[in-house]
Amino acid sequence: MVKTVNDNFSVSQICRSGQCFRMDELEGGKEGAAGLVAYGKYLELSQTGNEICFDCTQEEYDGIWKSYFDMETDYASIIGRIDAKDEYLTAAAAFGSGIRILRQDLWETIISFIISQQNNIKRIKKCIRLLCERYGERRVAKNGCVYYAFPTPEELAKASIEDLYACNLGYRSRYIHETANAVYRRDISLEQLRTPDYEEARKELLRLCGVGAKVADCICLFALHKTEAFPKDTHINKVLASRYPGGFPFDRYADCSGILQQYIFFYDLNRTNFVGSANLE
Repeated sequence: MVKTVNDNFSVSQICRSGQCFRMDELEGGKEGAAGLVAYGKYLELSQTGNEICFDCTQEEYDGIWKSYFDMETDYASIIGRIDAKDEYLTAAAAFGSGIRILRQDLWETIISFIISQQNNIKRIKKCIRLLCERYGERRVAKNGCVYYAFPTPEELAKASIEDLYACNLGYRSRYIHETANAVYRRDISLEQLRTPDYEEARKELLRLCGVGAKVADCICLFALHKTEAFPKDTHINKVLASRYPGGFPFDRYADCSGILQQYIFFYDLNRTNFVGSANLE
């Protein structure tokens, strides 16, 4: 067990932030407890106040979860940079101050956000679960919990479009089939996507079947950790139109606008009572 203290960390808010689809609050457990599958590992974590407990070894925490949860970034200083005159953004950041930008697996994030198009959170999670159960490797955690690793490009490339339809993917089946084959054939290299340049990475992602501007920005933000990426969906566009008719102040927040986007997204989602059923497109 690894324990750490952080004033800008909320297990519950991260679970409901719409950036990760295999992290769920544990039913029947204490408030602030969640289970997560990532990087082929299963992790349970819980929180009391500002103390977070990670049920793993120190080695695993240092090697995976410390980076995954972006624990070395000072989110309080980012919130402190918000213009005090911007009442909406100030309120959004205060409301979602426990959200962190996760450093997710690139391949899993690509497929997950292709699935997210014109979809809601409950259905996205179901689709990903079916995909993992059918094509991912079955594993057992130390507490006996059975889980499935996310299928590799090779494993998904071998699946027919018809088989993918059986995972409730609908028209996205073709996107996943073609993207998996493009990556498996190395027509597009995942490693080359890790370029330090946001625009270059985004341009490469747009070459993938089923990846448009919004999905590319989600991948840049939630996997490549390019915090200048600012995904725009119906929720964000609505806020921009109503609160920032003259344009969002990107120049002021050039290096952290993606973090602020998450505060806005979470705030708008909760204020309109669509948590868990929101359309992510």
